[in-house]
Amino acid sequence: MTQQAFLLSYIKYGDHDAVLHCFCKESGYTSFFAKGIYAPKNKKKAFLFPLSEIQMQVSDRKKSIQNVLKIEQTGKTGFTSDIRKNTILFFAADLLNQILRNENQNQEIYQEITIFLDHLKVDNFHSHLVLTFLLIKRLGLQPLFSDNQFLNPETGTFEALESHRDFGREVSAVWKFLLLSPDAYGIQMDRSMRQDFLNSVMIYLHYHLSDFREPKSLEVIKEIF
Repeated sequence: MTQQAFLLSYIKYGDHDAVLHCFCKESGYTSFFAKGIYAPKNKKKAFLFPLSEIQMQVSDRKKSIQNVLKIEQTGKTGFTSDIRKNTILFFAADLLNQILRNENQNQEIYQEITIFLDHLKVDNFHSHLVLTFLLIKRLGLQPLFSDNQFLNPETGTFEALESHRDFGREVSAVWKFLLLSPDAYGIQMDRSMRQDFLNSVMIYLHYHLSDFREPKSLEVIKEIF
């Protein structure tokens, strides 16, 4: 059985093995057991980088977790020598690993990850923010549009008066732009607005995803961007 997937996270198991958590094109969020991938002579451990797209031959689903029989990398690799891009990749994978954990096959989300990587490749350093918003939209959690100015993060509606200090006029306007724009990746934000919008996204997810926790990589991405 063949699985094409984006690697979201992995946990080393013993000296030579690992459990891979992936978002698969055909089965959504799935975990696999990769025996021997950390063996000294196994060069495939280089594939274990956040949001690398991998292709695996896996065992039939007879156990609670499928075994990886063979693993290869597609042309789309997450690894880059640019520390800024790597920081974004770690953050995006960290976030996706959490919010997609209960998601089954979803070709639209898989395509969104592909598009995000294409934009990051050409130095779009807003791309992780846009991806996060578009995933909120794909999961059906996006705010309801109206002519009012201020987004209420708890109700997911725009209101005439500000209801949350982190959702002022400017931040709410970014949410509106992303809701309406056919080219969300074309948005431009300065450092201050990137930080404010990122904070607003974390707050929104706390309200609309049960058991949501801020990614461990959040502070790192705030320091760099």
